[in-house]
Amino acid sequence: QVQLVESGGGLVQAGDSLKLSCAASGGTFTMYAMSWFRQAPGKEREFVGGISRLAVNRYYADSVKGRFTISRDDAKNTVYLQMNSLKPEDTASYYCAAILRYNHAAPTARDQYDYWGQGTQVTVSS
Repeated sequence: QVQLVESGGGLVQAGDSLKLSCAASGGTFTMYAMSWFRQAPGKEREFVGGISRLAVNRYYADSVKGRFTISRDDAKNTVYLQMNSLKPEDTASYYCAAILRYNHAAPTARDQYDYWGQGTQVTVSS
């Protein structure tokens, strides 16, 4: 059983940066593809970015490409989401997700993920 704990959310102004962290425990971190999703009020949870095992591949939603960067530190069992040039439409709860993978892919569909964190709120004011 994998436990995921997100941190780093907060209230920022448009154009600012934030770095989210997700600490994993209870599994062999290097065997998991990791992703970030977000959910705004009244909207479905959507894919933001994903990173495969060993960081071989990274994937991003079009809405964040060029502004957000996903990374992982396998020595610390942690995945990060660096968010730059934040916009008010980035306001949401951000969730970390994990799935056991034997290849170097990270799914973008939320129903493929087995483990989820509790979320961290990001609010971007205009």
